[in-house]
Amino acid sequence: MPTINRNRETLFTGLLDGLVLCMAWYFLTQIKPELTSHIAERENLSIIVAGGIHTVYWLIVFSLMGLYKRLYLISRFDEFVKVVKATLIGTLILYFYSTIDGDLQMRDRLASVTVYVLLVGGLITVNRFVIRSIQRFYALKGKGLHRALIIGTGKNAVSAFDDLNRNRSLGMQVVGFIEVPNGKNGDQVYVDPDEIMGSLDDINLIIQELEIQDLIVALEPEKREDLIKVLSRVNNPDVTLKLLPDFYQLVSGLNKTNQIFGLPLIEISPDLMPFWEKLMKRLLDVIISVAVLIVMLPVIIVISIVIRLTSKGPAIYSQERVGKKGKLFTMYKFRTMRMDAEAETGPTWAQENDPRITKVGAWLRKTRLDEIPQFYNVLKGEMSLVGPRPERPYFVSRFKDEIPMYTRRLRVRPGITGWAQVKWKYDGSLDDVKEKTKYDLFYVENMSLRMDFKILINTIFSMVRAKGQ
Repeated sequence: MPTINRNRETLFTGLLDGLVLCMAWYFLTQIKPELTSHIAERENLSIIVAGGIHTVYWLIVFSLMGLYKRLYLISRFDEFVKVVKATLIGTLILYFYSTIDGDLQMRDRLASVTVYVLLVGGLITVNRFVIRSIQRFYALKGKGLHRALIIGTGKNAVSAFDDLNRNRSLGMQVVGFIEVPNGKNGDQVYVDPDEIMGSLDDINLIIQELEIQDLIVALEPEKREDLIKVLSRVNNPDVTLKLLPDFYQLVSGLNKTNQIFGLPLIEISPDLMPFWEKLMKRLLDVIISVAVLIVMLPVIIVISIVIRLTSKGPAIYSQERVGKKGKLFTMYKFRTMRMDAEAETGPTWAQENDPRITKVGAWLRKTRLDEIPQFYNVLKGEMSLVGPRPERPYFVSRFKDEIPMYTRRLRVRPGITGWAQVKWKYDGSLDDVKEKTKYDLFYVENMSLRMDFKILINTIFSMVRAKGQ
């Protein structure tokens, strides 16, 4: 049984849930034909189409309730509780909607709800129980395990390796170790040198080559300061990062620890947003971008003409930037500087009263209208409305070595505006970048639709007050 990719696992589980939900609808038509006929006639649909709509409805409810997150070897009891919660909430919504006209008597309503809950909840529970049992069976046989790396080569790393090998039900197959050089007592290696896959500097390349899905950080207590170095190097959102805590961390009560079969693990940087929020965020990106580009088309044309008439060069300025997961893309904006502004100086920050900025460009920057062409980048999926501002490759390669955890900004799509933009001024020095990075990291670790709306509102006020730079 090959290693299971998380996305494929989610898709597979969703497909099985869909089949089970179709079965639930079929059984309901046999047990309560008057109810299903009433629903179909009320919506002017056939029984089959009504069943398809109900299946899609339940898949949406399950997705919103988190039933497709962290599926691999999840506790069967925990999953049962989640299924019960989702089923009750979904049934209550359908109950109030389907009986709003009062056609069914109260006794019939209660009976129908009871049958529906037992059908949907029962069949989904059985489906999930079978899937997890099969996964657990294969895991105990050493098949279908997630490929894992242990970061560290000391006694703690050896201990973690032994625990993971002894408890196959944890679902991880350790393929090797990663050396963390330059730490205290860094020369003390307790693992077989042949099992060391490389150093921390090459971690992202090793993850890609070995198709790693889990990283276990098992550093020695005296090398605790190297944890920041680990977090700075690992920025792949598709790889889970777990920390093996020492005794002090366990008893301090400052960390939430997940304990599985006696092995305590602290999960670092879990899923950034629930699936439904990610979906809504992207949907809003597309809808707002299309609306802005259409509504602002006359403004775009006027600004383009004014820029061409007042300074030499094209109206739209393109520049290579670093996007999500370090992928390069071409970002667009209205040109606010004279042509070849960095021909002599090379890449540099814009300063207050910068002589390179044109008069029209200064106004565009203050009102942030120079960012309008980036809605095209958002539409293409290279950027989002809200996120850390994309930076040039030159500065990213410089900052990742000078600012701890800087590359964690690359875990999400860059944005037209962000938490750092509404809370801090434009970059003028390395100190400014360090301060803005704090705000960017706060956003990355706490991102939500609510926070996005807050940032967008602050950005609109900034535009109205012409507070840009």
